[in-house]
Amino acid sequence: MIEVTALTKRYGQFTAVKDVSFAVQPGEVLGLVGPNGAGKTSTLRCLAGIIPASAGTVRIAGHDVATDAVAAKRALAFFPDEPRLFDYLTVRQHLNFVARIYGVAGHEGIAQPLLEEFEIADKADQLPGELSRGMKQKLAIICGLLHEPRVMFFDEPLTGLDPLGIRRMKDSIARRAREGATIVLSSHLLHLLEEVCSHVLILKRGEKIADGRIADVAARFSNGDPNVNLEEVFIRATGGSET
Repeated sequence: MIEVTALTKRYGQFTAVKDVSFAVQPGEVLGLVGPNGAGKTSTLRCLAGIIPASAGTVRIAGHDVATDAVAAKRALAFFPDEPRLFDYLTVRQHLNFVARIYGVAGHEGIAQPLLEEFEIADKADQLPGELSRGMKQKLAIICGLLHEPRVMFFDEPLTGLDPLGIRRMKDSIARRAREGATIVLSSHLLHLLEEVCSHVLILKRGEKIADGRIADVAARFSNGDPNVNLEEVFIRATGGSET
């Protein structure tokens, strides 16, 4: 469902992502990790078609993001760490607007369960300025889910959520993976990735250090320790760099 081949992203003379290849299949949740400046956000934005790759190819649900952008973007949703909302549209109006963009007929039947799932149904007629940071994040996620994307990219999805909201978000991601969605999740919270992800991709200075099933990557860096966790794997793989 996600096929990335030799992805490279340059900003002038600086190479943020260098020759990275990987694939994510339906039902898999890939944790994207790396030190600060490793190229995680640039990778996600190239995957979603928000910025163009300098080289390489990205295919989403069989569509090339560079040459068949509309079809690729119809199949995906990108959830940034900072929600981008319209100040003068209510929660309900946001959903109406997104439904018109994606041509979602009868979207009310999809929107209401999402509002209830993320517990903001009682805020449907409020403006973003009346919502907490966590509620804004939930609204942005609901907008992204409205067209029922098959591929999802999450960049720090738990920002601003309270403990109950974090639990519900983890459950929501896991459930959608079970239903066949293809998900990439970037987060500094390694315990979250260990709980939710089936696979991991580790970047350092824009290059791939390791990728594969979490158990297989852990075994590679375990040094014989059968109980090594993802945090320890990350430290060993990146030489102790901070996330």
